[in-house]
Amino acid sequence: MSGLLSFLLFAAFFYFMMRFGCGAHMVHGHGGHEGHGGPGSGTGERMDSSTEKDPVCGMAVQPEEGYTKMHEGRQYRFCSKKCLDQFDAEPQLYAQGKGRM
Repeated sequence: MSGLLSFLLFAAFFYFMMRFGCGAHMVHGHGGHEGHGGPGSGTGERMDSSTEKDPVCGMAVQPEEGYTKMHEGRQYRFCSKKCLDQFDAEPQLYAQGKGRM
């Protein structure tokens, strides 16, 4: 019985870490936390013509990665669900390009 309880606790911990912790970023291909204060963040990041910039954290996001949101006729791309939720909370702040980096 204690083996089952241990397994369930581990499974719950694993779920929450993948959903809300570092695993949430790894799903979208940037497990190093670039753009969130990790290595490679800041102005040293390269952006090609197809790459978009996350308006919340400033991270470069490839066309097939992350999340998208239409706001006032413009499409915005986000590196993570956390950045999308921050944008949804105050879209006028980030749509004007005055994000809280």
